[in-house]
Amino acid sequence: MVDPSLILRLAGIGIIVTVVYTLLKTAGREEYAFTVLLAGLAVVLWMTVQVIVELFETIQTLFDLG
Repeated sequence: MVDPSLILRLAGIGIIVTVVYTLLKTAGREEYAFTVLLAGLAVVLWMTVQVIVELFETIQTLFDLG
């Protein structure tokens, strides 16, 4: 089961990245805005990969594949 706090953390990261990206883009700092976007994407991917690994381990245990 996915922890509800994970969903809220992902949404919070998305909101923060969007606000910072927009502020930097309007200030003419496109390079920094893109860096913030990539950093946010990397953090979100890292968090979701951990959940996917946990899912595969659960499936492996459930079907006794390992």
